[in-house]
Amino acid sequence: MLLRAFSFYREAYSGLPRNAWLLALVQFVNRSGSMVLFFLTLYLTRKLGFTLAQAGRAVSVFGVGALLGAWLGGVLCDRLGATAVQRLSLLLGGLNLIAMGYMASHAAILVTAFLQGVFSEALLPGNTTAMARECRAEIRTRGFALNRLAANLGVTIGPVVGGYLAMWNYRALFWVDGLTSLAALAIFTVFFKAGHGRPAAEAAKATAAPPATGTRLLPAIFILVFGIGLIFSQLFSTFPLYMHAAFGFAENRIGQLLAINTVIIVLFEMVLLHGLKNAAPLKVIALGTLLTGLGFALTPLGRGFAYASLTVAVWTAGEMLSLPLLTTEIANRSHEGNRGRHMGWFGVSFSLAWMLGPLAGSAVYSRVSPLALWLGCGGLGLLLALGFRWLAGAGDGASVVGRKRR
Repeated sequence: MLLRAFSFYREAYSGLPRNAWLLALVQFVNRSGSMVLFFLTLYLTRKLGFTLAQAGRAVSVFGVGALLGAWLGGVLCDRLGATAVQRLSLLLGGLNLIAMGYMASHAAILVTAFLQGVFSEALLPGNTTAMARECRAEIRTRGFALNRLAANLGVTIGPVVGGYLAMWNYRALFWVDGLTSLAALAIFTVFFKAGHGRPAAEAAKATAAPPATGTRLLPAIFILVFGIGLIFSQLFSTFPLYMHAAFGFAENRIGQLLAINTVIIVLFEMVLLHGLKNAAPLKVIALGTLLTGLGFALTPLGRGFAYASLTVAVWTAGEMLSLPLLTTEIANRSHEGNRGRHMGWFGVSFSLAWMLGPLAGSAVYSRVSPLALWLGCGGLGLLLALGFRWLAGAGDGASVVGRKRR
């Protein structure tokens, strides 16, 4: 049984091209430095003496910049190429982070926070467009899953290291975050070869436009992605608040809960998607969104760390079944001439949800009740599942996940 499990794991990770691993490595190194935003409010209020409102404005303008960066990065991918966009994002983002550590005025912080949102978020459409280019349709979902695995590992490391750096010297926080971006750029520049190993026939096939119906469904997919983002945005707004107020968890305990999400993704996501390689993707996404909503809806119905861990496992299963496949759906419903733009709109949908979701969630949490918020997340998950099931019934033939085109 152990040999069979090992063989299945090996199959899940095999067959991915060299460049896919390099793109994931770039994500891991870059995300390992994701620490400034996590501690930005503390830095601005404790070290620079800003009011909470001023610090909140800095985080908000970062979100506005991220919204612009997702769109702009997608547009530039189709004009300059995904490789150039990633290099620019890593270079400008790294330098801006280092410069931000020396800014003291409110205006200067707002400008650098806005620019950081633009530069950092522009990487997403560049990275996903490049991954779609490097992976054939039948392995594309595993390529995106590998990227997510690397990003999740990096994001887990970043705040932990950042916490120690903040205790020692806040300026070191900006330097390390910036230098990890520049290190990711160095890896990308030295080792990445654009278009490496792609046969000419396959490249020509990749430029062919998908069925028209598939393209027309993309706006509906982006709307549903916005709904998924609304649910997940609660993780960094109302979820910690509720875990502290209702479950009595301290900050470290809440961090352990979120770490469970990362561990499950690292251990099971690639294998799970490999096992579902012949399933209808939109139907799997529908199940994923249903489980996501269910996981949040279960939150207020029990107490204790074991129960909270169970709810995290449920919505993590939903995340694994939905987000990688969504990226694949958008990639497969695009072609080389417009894929960057569509990946950009994918990022815009999430960025907009991460801007509006905490506001809406906090309003329901404080003005109605936490129970209403969590049950509302469950209801939204159900509606999203029905939406994806409806799209699955459209039968446009554009969707390919693990099956080879015939």
